[in-house]
Amino acid sequence: MTVNICSLYNRRMHPQQSLQTIRAFFRERKRMPSYAELSAIVGFRSTNAAYKLATRLIEGDWLEKDAAGKLVPGRRFFAVPVLGTVTAGFPSPADEELTDTMSLDEYLITNREATYLLRVNGESMIEAGILPGDLLLVERGAEPRDGDIVIAQVDRDWTLKYFRTRGRHVFLEAANKAYKPIRPQEELT
Repeated sequence: MTVNICSLYNRRMHPQQSLQTIRAFFRERKRMPSYAELSAIVGFRSTNAAYKLATRLIEGDWLEKDAAGKLVPGRRFFAVPVLGTVTAGFPSPADEELTDTMSLDEYLITNREATYLLRVNGESMIEAGILPGDLLLVERGAEPRDGDIVIAQVDRDWTLKYFRTRGRHVFLEAANKAYKPIRPQEELT
């Protein structure tokens, strides 16, 4: 979605609509708007009004300020709305109501400082459901156990494989029969 600052100018928005507009700006430009840009995209005539909106969004954990005072995504910025419930038994009328929001980070990321994303290249893990182009959420430094899927450095090259131990021997195994196990010659990290 392209955010056209001119078409949004002079439009008054509810804070949730403003947040959606800020998210669209962030998706398009890979950064948060300045206060002047925030004024323009939500239809305010002054940066003071944008500052007040930002303050409300900061209080709600939607936005934060970094050390330089610039706006950055807050804890709830990427939260997904929870719209209600659905019956898993007999069909019933579905009621759609906004009951809450939830950030998937709270469930998927336990150590934010050690977590990063990697894009998959190659087909060695397709039988594990990991396909080329998939994004992996990886936690650095976790101690691997037999059967874990790991990002490993083997003899100075990086790979994604199952971590396997047999007695005192350690090797990496693909989830694709076309690939042979990798046994480190020098090092395995």
